[in-house]
Amino acid sequence: MRDEQIEVDIKVPNQTRYLSLIGKIGEDIARTLKKYKGDREELAYHINLVLTESMTNAIRHAHEGDPSKEVHITISIRDNILSIKVYDQGQGFDISTIPTPKFRCLEEHGRGVFIIHTLMDSVTYRKYNGGYVLEMVKALGR
Repeated sequence: MRDEQIEVDIKVPNQTRYLSLIGKIGEDIARTLKKYKGDREELAYHINLVLTESMTNAIRHAHEGDPSKEVHITISIRDNILSIKVYDQGQGFDISTIPTPKFRCLEEHGRGVFIIHTLMDSVTYRKYNGGYVLEMVKALGR
């Protein structure tokens, strides 16, 4: 019997009003994984969270709110590996230089990359085709 394979490719305008839509798509994908042995509702919440955090970063930081740009997202599941990629046309940054937030004095920003690292098994940010791609990977188990 073959493992479930899913691939979703989405492009939306560089606007925060699409965050909820993309998060819901991620949730719906998690809820349809019949072979996933863990808590599908928790996985749905985590996927929604990493999608909205990564898209917010692309919109606000990489694209600096530029409405002429778009956010490109791919969500795929192959061999029980969830891969989410968020592509941007920004200047890039060194993801390893983002400090762990100081939880005593939390601000309204600065926690997204920490949250993504906490919820996913692997997080990379690299140059890709004239821009950058943030790849977030999670093993879904057997």
